[in-house]
Amino acid sequence: MRIARWTVTDLIHDGFVIDDRVVEFPDGLTVADVLARGLSATGELYERVRDAAATPLADIRLLAPLVPAAVRDFVAFEEHVEGVSAGVEGKSDVAPEWYEAPTFYFTNPHTILGPDEPVSPPVTERLDFELELAAVIGAAPGVGQANLTAGDAASVIFGYTIMNDWSARDLQGREMKVRLGPAKGKDFGMSLGPWIVTADELAPYLDADGFLAVRAEVYVNDELVGEDLVSNMGWPFPELVAYASRNSCVVPGDVLGSGTVGNGGCLGELWGRNGSLTPPPLQTGDIVRMVVEGVGELVGAVGAHVAAPQLPRARTRTRARRR
Repeated sequence: MRIARWTVTDLIHDGFVIDDRVVEFPDGLTVADVLARGLSATGELYERVRDAAATPLADIRLLAPLVPAAVRDFVAFEEHVEGVSAGVEGKSDVAPEWYEAPTFYFTNPHTILGPDEPVSPPVTERLDFELELAAVIGAAPGVGQANLTAGDAASVIFGYTIMNDWSARDLQGREMKVRLGPAKGKDFGMSLGPWIVTADELAPYLDADGFLAVRAEVYVNDELVGEDLVSNMGWPFPELVAYASRNSCVVPGDVLGSGTVGNGGCLGELWGRNGSLTPPPLQTGDIVRMVVEGVGELVGAVGAHVAAPQLPRARTRTRARRR
């Protein structure tokens, strides 16, 4: 099943994508409602409406397939870390700590972009994309509870969507020198779509070790820049979900990105490997197209850069302890 949100004459609709048409959920249900009901209940909904009145896919505009409750983005591809570290640190290096656990950061759920929706980046000289596959959490036994096992975590994955984590690498690099971030280097836009493909649809791609062996590609202005198998992750998706739930919880509507795939999943990796800004950073008007086997394709254009109001530098203070 494919789950989507779309607009027709400025009204938002939620439902299924069936072949080349869209069918609304019954009873006014939204994607958030469906995720809260879980995968098995969604199958029952599908059977109710699969032959209902439909609208051609060509007549609607797809939106991001959900409004995320939270967005976690992992860094699960060793090859990506090797390349990016070469550009940032001058040498290819994977910290020993990377191998110990699937590290992630929280990013902004309020600047989510949909298919064909242009990104408005900050003023940056190193605009980049990141090709990722993301898991979407739905209702299942254990969801909302802390410390899921990997086995339990597998059942809470409702489906998958493509993620493009737009990145301003120069802003990101400055921030992370302060031992925090990424923040303003990342939080201006993240594209999701074109829809959520339910987990059962991708089950045939699982390899013997439980990794999703789907092919992922990214093109800039129709030129292939990167390609990888998602199964090159250091951890399979259920282990990412289990780690996210450690002493915490995941809930329906949470989005968990795989992190950037290797072998050109972002320009930053290639800059590190090539020792130069080759290929060049993204420019206004560039078109980034991501294709993931079994899911679909997500297209986004680079819009005009938007300058933000300036803030002053930190002030020198006396460090007095009394007024």
